[in-house]
Amino acid sequence: MPRPLDQLPKAHLHLHFTGSMRLSTLAELAATEGLRLPHALVDEWPPRLTSVESRGWFRFQRLYDAARACVRSPEAMRRIVREAALDDASEGSRWLEIQVDPTSYAPFCGGLTPALEQVLESATAAAAESGIGVGVVVAASRIRHPMDARTLARLAARYAGEGTGAVVGFGLSNDEHRGAVEDFAPAFGIARGAGLALVPHGGELVGPEAVIRTLDALLPDRIGHGVRAAEDPRVLERLAREGVALEVCPGSNVALGVYDAAPAVPLRTLLGAGIQVALGADDPLLFGTRLVDQYRAAREVHGLDDEALAGLARMSLRASTAPRDVVARAEEDIDVWLAQPDG
Repeated sequence: MPRPLDQLPKAHLHLHFTGSMRLSTLAELAATEGLRLPHALVDEWPPRLTSVESRGWFRFQRLYDAARACVRSPEAMRRIVREAALDDASEGSRWLEIQVDPTSYAPFCGGLTPALEQVLESATAAAAESGIGVGVVVAASRIRHPMDARTLARLAARYAGEGTGAVVGFGLSNDEHRGAVEDFAPAFGIARGAGLALVPHGGELVGPEAVIRTLDALLPDRIGHGVRAAEDPRVLERLAREGVALEVCPGSNVALGVYDAAPAVPLRTLLGAGIQVALGADDPLLFGTRLVDQYRAAREVHGLDDEALAGLARMSLRASTAPRDVVARAEEDIDVWLAQPDG
C-alpha cells in the first residue's frame, strides 16, 4: 500500500461555505425548511453538470442556489462550518480557509455583520473540536455591483486578523463572464489596506487573459483556479516570477467541462513552470470529490510520486495564511510522513 494521503499534513485553501456541505446535511436542512431539492441533488449525485453541447456553469449555479436556499438559520450555518472542519481534519488538513459571502445569510441573522460574526464564531468552535485551524475568507460576487464588494471589503477589514476565527482573506467569485475585474479594484484596495490576503477567482471559465487582467487589476496573493494560464507560457512565467500561487481544483475543472477528462488538467505544466500550487476541493457537495481525492488524482492520474505530493502539501501550507507555527509543525510532520516506508 502507498503512503496514506489522508495522513499527509496539508492546508485547504479553496472551499466554499455552501459547497462544503455534506449531502446528508443538505437533505436534512431541506426537510426542515420544507423545501424540495432538485432531482440532481437527490437521485443523481454527484450531478452531471456538462453535456456535449455545453459546459456546466449554469447548471452548477442553479443547483448551488438551490442548496444555498436551504441554509436559513444560524444553527444551520454553525453545522456547516463544524462539519467542514471535521471532514477536513479527517483528511489530514491542518489549516482550512473557508470562503463565504455573508450577503446570502444576512436575512436570517439580522444583517451582514451578525452573519459574518456567526461564521467567525462557528470557525472558532469548529477548530476547537476538530483540532485544526479555521480562517475565513470573505468573498464578493462578480454578479453584484462593485459597490457591494466595497461594503464587504470594509466588513472584512473590521474583522481582519491572524489565525482561527478571524477574517484572513478577501476573494471574488462567481461567473467569470460577468463583471469587469477592474471594477473591483477599489474593494481589493480596502482589503489590502487591512492586511488581508487577496484571493480572487480567475482563469478557469475564461482563458489566460483573465489571469493577466486579475494580476493587473487586483494584485492578488493567490488566484482561485488559474489553470487556463497553462495555455500561454508568458502568463506562466509571470505567475512564477511574481510568486502568485494557484488554488487548483482538478475535480471541479472536469465536472464543469473546462477539461474533458482528468488527465487534461495541466497540473504538471503548472508545477513544471515553477508555480506554487495548492490543491482544493472547491464544492464537494456538487462535484463529489473532496481534498484527498485531488491528491489521489495527482498520484494516480498525473503520476506524481510521494516526494512531489509532499511538495504540493508544503506549497499549500506556505501559500496559506496559517500562523507560522502551524506551518512549521505541519512541515515537520510531512517529513515524518515521508519517512514512513512506502508500503
